[in-house]
Amino acid sequence: MLTSADTELIRVIADPLRLRIVTLLAHETLCTTHLVAETGARQTNLSNHLRVLREAGIVETEPCGRFTYYALKPEVIEALAATFGELAETARTTVETGRKRVC
Repeated sequence: MLTSADTELIRVIADPLRLRIVTLLAHETLCTTHLVAETGARQTNLSNHLRVLREAGIVETEPCGRFTYYALKPEVIEALAATFGELAETARTTVETGRKRVC
């Protein structure tokens, strides 16, 4: 069952730029400079999106000198994926058993 926390994560990840950031971070830990180069977004815009991802608990930061590196927290994505997996399994069972409410 989707919780309000799941719904918030979906809302956060649904933004195209944030989804692109999450996808990039799935492959490697990157600093803001790398993310600007990869996405073409302005640094201020990117920083706002990174703040949203950080506040949602999707990414974590690692200061390194004057740079901040961002890493994806895979356990957050795994938990959301597991919720969708359970939802799919419930739907599969519903279809296979022909369960429907009588009108």
